[in-house]
Amino acid sequence: MVPLFFDLLGRSMIPLQKLERLPRSQGLRKIAKLFTEAEHRLSLGEAPAPDYIAYLQSLAALLTRDDSFSPAALQALNAAAICLQGELPEDIGSIRRALNTVRHIILAETGQQTADWDFIDHGGKLDPQRRRSFPGMVVYLEDIRSPFNVGAMFRTAESFGVEKIFLSPLCADPTHPRAKRTAMGCIDILPWERLDAEYAESPLFPPALSQAPLFALETGGTDIAHFCFPQKAVMIVGSEELGVSHEALAAADASLGRLSIPTYGAKGSLNASVAFGIALQAWAAALVLHEAT
Repeated sequence: MVPLFFDLLGRSMIPLQKLERLPRSQGLRKIAKLFTEAEHRLSLGEAPAPDYIAYLQSLAALLTRDDSFSPAALQALNAAAICLQGELPEDIGSIRRALNTVRHIILAETGQQTADWDFIDHGGKLDPQRRRSFPGMVVYLEDIRSPFNVGAMFRTAESFGVEKIFLSPLCADPTHPRAKRTAMGCIDILPWERLDAEYAESPLFPPALSQAPLFALETGGTDIAHFCFPQKAVMIVGSEELGVSHEALAAADASLGRLSIPTYGAKGSLNASVAFGIALQAWAAALVLHEAT
């Protein structure tokens, strides 16, 4: 008799014998969906029945008998199959990693490119009461074009205690699906404001920010190791393609100057969101040290 297995919702699962009879690519896609569903459920904290974990272990074992996989993939599949024999809830983290490994091996095997939307991270809704911010730690994003970069910058800014983010009129929308996906909920709890478009018609720095101490994250400035981070200021971060505008640089130069991150490779530049993260970590560390003294 063919054994019956049930998923987390009590639905009967595809018998292993049926999966084995399918064309390889079709069978792999179905198995990938099964592992994706299981990982989603585990990430939400749902504890599946032991027979469901046994079914997943059987699927992994089925894959290990497919010698079309590369030796490295087969080794990883064997390790996943062994890991799935663990006990819940003690081994839930290891089991999630095993499911994730199998899913990405199948994606690669079926010629599917892994994208950020393939990642599973159900961190739950963030509690704004739990976030800590440094009063006066403000960021101005000037014409950041990529929703991915905007989302990454929001996530980084929230992590390092930015009080508020201001956006230029032409900055990518933080509510864009790609930005929201990358920000992982941080857009909902970190205060932000898009500045009025009126100033964009004149060669002036935004009036709403011009009265605050300013510094720009840009080349040609003070090395980050020697920069004197202020307690309260606005850090200006410019376009991925063009950097900080002439007007914003002039405003920064007349205030606190420029912060630069030295690089040593042939490229000589960093992704905007990466440079942003390096600068914010250094600024936050300086503020924590100031609080301790």
